[in-house]
Amino acid sequence: MTTLHQVELTCPVCEQRFSSQAVLSTNSLGGLQTDFHELAVGAQPLPYLLHTCARCGYTAGETDFGDGIGIGLDVKQHVWGELTPMLPAGPLQGSDKYELAAKVAVWQDAEPRRIADLYLRAAWCCMDESDTEAERYFRRHAAWMFERALASFDAVDRGERARLTYLVAELWRRVGDLARAREWFDKVPSEITDAQSDAWIVREARRQRDCPREWFR
Repeated sequence: MTTLHQVELTCPVCEQRFSSQAVLSTNSLGGLQTDFHELAVGAQPLPYLLHTCARCGYTAGETDFGDGIGIGLDVKQHVWGELTPMLPAGPLQGSDKYELAAKVAVWQDAEPRRIADLYLRAAWCCMDESDTEAERYFRRHAAWMFERALASFDAVDRGERARLTYLVAELWRRVGDLARAREWFDKVPSEITDAQSDAWIVREARRQRDCPREWFR
């Protein structure tokens, strides 16, 4: 099960000091959904992997807080101008945190792969929150950013390209764009680096293209 503990953080944008819950340990059920969402025992850990300053809205992982973290003036202005007004009166949901963190990552000129991962995790959180409309929104943004990462050959390790190509296809399938999903599923075999070790991802790409199901491995 997921075990949490309290951490003390300092916001690098507004210097607010605050406490937040973070993941101490978590156990997986050992299963993956077809978009690589790993199931956990008990509370889902994703919402606790990011932290939000309740004063300004800056959101990031634990290592991105502290007195020594440098945040550019332009990023601070974006945070105050765009994130602060978005803060609700009550606690943020996991998907809210990942959306805020994705915005910060964009303003920091993070790699598309990093931004895509944040949007994907936002979609996973939406599944747990039963928010189908927001889930589709975040899946589309994740797919677009993964596509950008794959378009730059050096941005993705050669050994990961088949997996991410499959993931883009699965994201489009889940939002209902079946033509685009098939196009990406068909690209998977050309991206493999080891026919034996990558056989599973080719098999799953064909299965999801022709006869989708919601679980594998």
